[in-house]
Amino acid sequence: MAAAAEALSRVPDVEIDGDGVFKYVLLRVRAADGPGKDVVRGHGWAEYHADIYAQTAQELAQQGLDCECLGGGRLSHRPQERKIHVYGYSVGFGRADHSVTTEKLKAEYPDYEVTWADEGY
Repeated sequence: MAAAAEALSRVPDVEIDGDGVFKYVLLRVRAADGPGKDVVRGHGWAEYHADIYAQTAQELAQQGLDCECLGGGRLSHRPQERKIHVYGYSVGFGRADHSVTTEKLKAEYPDYEVTWADEGY
């Protein structure tokens, strides 16, 4: 159990592309029968939200962790302006709780303006 908890603690809360507009998913990562934590993953290479989920789930499984998708949306990351906007939804997974995603992003990017809206796709 301690090893699983340690593996969970090593999982970054946020992994997103450095620039652009792209899909993201909000995932709950868990150690076997243990506590979980929510993480944000967003990448421009993904055609579908499920692509990000599948790759992340595979990476986590190699560490003995599992995850479930809580929803998705889009991120607009503008590093030159130090802004990230969270919006939209995933057709397959539904809308993520953008307020949770925003708090995770604010912690990772404390000098950014991070905003969210339920509008848009």
